[in-house]
Amino acid sequence: MEDQVRPLPVGTPAPSFALLRSPGTRLTLAGAAGRPLVLLFYPGDWEPVSQEQLRRYQQFLAEFERLEAGLAAIAPDSVWCHLAFAREQGVRFPLLADVQPHGAVARAYGVWSEADGSTGRALFIIDGTGIIRWSRSYPLNLVPSVDALLTVLERLRAAG
Repeated sequence: MEDQVRPLPVGTPAPSFALLRSPGTRLTLAGAAGRPLVLLFYPGDWEPVSQEQLRRYQQFLAEFERLEAGLAAIAPDSVWCHLAFAREQGVRFPLLADVQPHGAVARAYGVWSEADGSTGRALFIIDGTGIIRWSRSYPLNLVPSVDALLTVLERLRAAG
């Protein structure tokens, strides 16, 4: 039985991170400053529901770009695993390796499952100043809809 993950609430400053997206290249929260960032936490690259989720979000990548928002996914897989998965699945947004130490960023965001020893399924929208504006966790067997993310991003953009 999986334990309850509790994502950080709206209004909380987002914990900083610097995670590998490819060998020698890190993506940082500070590097995304100035525009919204959608963070997608998921259990692992080759897990079937995660495969479906990442492929679906890839289909909406142009919408995220239209709303001037970044999209990055975080899982406790190695950078090499992420690169192989992204190549095979056609995923072009960053897949970040939360491995040193294992699951540290997921823990900081409240979405690490000790019972499973892995990241839970969760989504965050962080505004351009580094504040969490939306957060949700989901059952591991559910692919979260993109609609809610796009609605929140539209509102953030309109609020300017």
